[in-house]
Amino acid sequence: MRKIWSAAGLAAFALTVSACASSGSTSAASTPAAAASSSATAAASGSGGSAVAARTIGSQQVLTNASGMTLYWFAPDTSTASKCTGSCATYWPPVKGPVTAGAGVTGTLSTITRSDGTTQATYDGHPLYTYVADTAPGQDKGNGKNLSGGLWYEMTVSGATPAAGASAKATTSSGGYGY
Repeated sequence: MRKIWSAAGLAAFALTVSACASSGSTSAASTPAAAASSSATAAASGSGGSAVAARTIGSQQVLTNASGMTLYWFAPDTSTASKCTGSCATYWPPVKGPVTAGAGVTGTLSTITRSDGTTQATYDGHPLYTYVADTAPGQDKGNGKNLSGGLWYEMTVSGATPAAGASAKATTSSGGYGY
């Protein structure tokens, strides 16, 4: 029995050390390739400092992040506050700001401060998000979803809101997160 507890204790210690190492401060990338990889990872996760661009998805000109992932807005949000917090932000990661305008972006880019103190990018007054179910550039699986307490729409370049009576593609299934 003592050997089992020792092995369990060693495993717990290893997990703790591993978790602490990954949550510590990060250092600058030491090579250009590592820096490029780090930038691509940051852009894919919706982090700030990257450019947003216009891209045609379906028949719509929408905003995408630097990795080509569709950006969304949440109907309950206001121009000064995100209503997607907690577990919602796990499925709809906020785009960290500020961001810069890339090709075809004509609207106003700005930022808001989220309730957790982080900075989120906005476009024409809409806080921006990505969607975890979009796994490749050009997908828009989050468009028209009624999840996490409201409707989600791809951010069009024009900033136009959906026409009155536009319906959601999905219902609140799997805990309301679309899985």
